[in-house]
Formats: sequence, structure tokens, C-alpha cells
Amino acid sequence: MGVVAKRSSMTFFSDSSSHYSHRVRIVLAEKGVTVDLVESDAAHPPPELADLNPYNTLPTLVDRDLVLYESKVMMEYLDERFPHPPLLPVYPVARAESRLFIHRIEKDWGGLVDTIQHTRSDNVMKKSVKELRESIVGVAPIFAEKPFFMSDEFTLVDCCIAPILWRLPFLGVEIRPSKQTKPLQTYMDHLFNRESFQESLTEQEREMRL
Repeated sequence: MGVVAKRSSMTFFSDSSSHYSHRVRIVLAEKGVTVDLVESDAAHPPPELADLNPYNTLPTLVDRDLVLYESKVMMEYLDERFPHPPLLPVYPVARAESRLFIHRIEKDWGGLVDTIQHTRSDNVMKKSVKELRESIVGVAPIFAEKPFFMSDEFTLVDCCIAPILWRLPFLGVEIRPSKQTKPLQTYMDHLFNRESFQESLTEQEREMRL
């Protein structure tokens, strides 16, 4: 099981610094999918990518004749293509709620992560770090309700949250231990020790928490 670079009908062009690439690698590892893993960075994408993806962006997933270049679409495709274990709820209402959670994570947290990583303004960075810290700490208590995010089972929502939480020290976001943050710390330990999460990590990502 795991994301390994072997010959396969599926190729994943991934960026180690990007939480969007990481979320897809977690799904691949969770499903035990063998892929050709091509690691690079967004500033220097592989030459062949321009022929596959009209935006020449990472991540990009190629499965035979199918080319996907949006991480949420990739995750749902992989969940349907490899149905065990399922990473979205069975019932339509619960599935819709999960999709909305993912949308909110991307909008509320993902945008701040992107700003912190790419802005050249110290003031903008400090403001984004503060906003991200306050937002995450603000929702910390809800992690006491279920073993995973609003769920008894590991889902695609957790696949989106985990890469962001893993990158917090690297981004300069400090979550101080307290009664309020204890459920969040427990959730992070639970996620980070998960076999699929460990298998999804690249060397560059491991160094983010050294």
C-alpha cells in the first residue's frame, strides 16, 4: 500500500510544497494505488505537462487517456475508481455536507496558506498567519466530538485538512497547547500517525516538521 514510483497506467505530477498535491497523495496512499509519481515544483513543471494540462499546473493526474488538473476532482475520481475504503459518505445529504466542508477549508484556510507561501509582503504574511492561527484555534473544540472531522470515519475532508495542519510549523503558525486546542492536538496526532498519511509524505514534507 502507498504512493510509490513504479510503472503504472496512472501518473501523478505532484508538487511537494503544495497542500493540494499532498491531499491527492493521501487519497492514493489510502486506496493503496500504485502510480508513477513525478515530483517537481510549480515554477519548473515537467516539459511534458504542457501537452497534458492546458494550464500547465500542478497537481495533474493522468489515468490512461484521462487527464485531471483540479485536486477535488482527482480525489472524488479516485474514490469512485477505487471504492474501497470509501472516503465519502454513502447518503446524498452527508456527501453534500462533506463537499461543502472541503469548499470551506479551501476558501477559509487554503487561501491563507497560499498567501503565506507566495506573498512578498511581510505585513500581508503576518496578517495571514494570524488569521489562519485564529481560525484553526477557533474551531479546535469541534474535534472533540468525533474521531475525524465531523465524522466517525476518515474521509476526503480529513485528506484536505491534514496537509494544512502538517505545514503549520513550516508556515510560522504556532498552535499553543491549551484546554481549547487539546482536541485539535489529539486529532493531529491521530492523523499524522495514520499509515496512509506517513506513506503520502515526501522528503521535503518530512523536513517541514524536523
